[in-house]
Amino acid sequence: MKMNTKQIFVSFLAIATVLILVANVSAGLAVNTVKVDDTNVANNDVSIVAGDTISVKVSFTSDVDASDVKIKAELEGDKVDVYAVTNSFDVIANQVYPEKELTLKVPYELKDQVSDDISLTIKVWNGDFKDTQEYTLKVQRPSYDAYIMSISTTQTIKAGELFPVDVVLKNAGYNDLDDLYVTAKIAALGVQKSAYFGDLVAVEDNSNDDDDVDTVSGRIYLQVPYNVEAGVYDLEVIASNTDTTSSTVKQVVVQNELPNVAIKSGDDLLVLNPTNTLKVYTVVTPSDQQVVVVPAGSSKTVSIAPQNGDFEVQVFASGALVQTVPFTGAQDQGTSGTSSVVILTVILAIVFLVLLVVLIVLMGKKSDKAEEFGESYY
Repeated sequence: MKMNTKQIFVSFLAIATVLILVANVSAGLAVNTVKVDDTNVANNDVSIVAGDTISVKVSFTSDVDASDVKIKAELEGDKVDVYAVTNSFDVIANQVYPEKELTLKVPYELKDQVSDDISLTIKVWNGDFKDTQEYTLKVQRPSYDAYIMSISTTQTIKAGELFPVDVVLKNAGYNDLDDLYVTAKIAALGVQKSAYFGDLVAVEDNSNDDDDVDTVSGRIYLQVPYNVEAGVYDLEVIASNTDTTSSTVKQVVVQNELPNVAIKSGDDLLVLNPTNTLKVYTVVTPSDQQVVVVPAGSSKTVSIAPQNGDFEVQVFASGALVQTVPFTGAQDQGTSGTSSVVILTVILAIVFLVLLVVLIVLMGKKSDKAEEFGESYY
């Protein structure tokens, strides 16, 4: 009888302890509803798209007065976890708190699958209370997605240089991509060029045709102008067709030890070729134009015909204006005329002085002769 009483007492204590623990757990903060893009995840099978930004709205109840409360939403992928946390706030007991919104970018971890499961974890907590809820969502590929896997190019580029941009594209979408074009550009330098990259099939395409590929690589060449400033520039690559557009940016360094390809030298123009290839320039003045061939790493002097008034000499390479050099016409001619007048004046002054000396000498001789005749005796 004593044994039974003891067992009953122990069982009573265990039950009481469990009830107390349950009471403590249930008291505090509790998640009520979770919505992804306004869809309740507890009542619906929610699908999200890889790479998209989603809105997560959380409503909760507080049974206690609490401070420094936060809400955390986390998408747990196989390799990458993304999360967002609210700022701290205070709550009071026996209140239901309306939705607080967080935003998450869905990680892209789908390799050969068109869709997969992903966990969404919601946590409401402070230093004393916590409630955590976990939901399973479906993540799927976007309908159309030209994913730029890599951009490879020379890290340092010299001004005037023609350099390659190697691009690797992959169809990361649900559907085939037809007629893809890729554009590489450095907007700050006004440099841009496009190339056709063809068609890419979707990953779930089971065709054995060797021409059907979901990944492609290609090369685009860009020409940096000669007269650009040295510095760091954004190289942007854009992949697009009628269904989708994607882009990514890579920084490149441009060096320019010689920012000018044409220099005024007196009344002539010195045209330079700082590259390692032969260059053909067209020099245009208001009255004529000249084609100038400059070997790699050398220069040539171009005679510029004089003009009336100030004028500009334009230098073109491959049809593009690379530099404009100002020349002074009338002022140069006026200076030359003034110099000629000064020289003529000096010459005339010298001639005048010579004539004056000769005149003085002649007059001296004439006086001597007169004196000689005056002293004659008969």
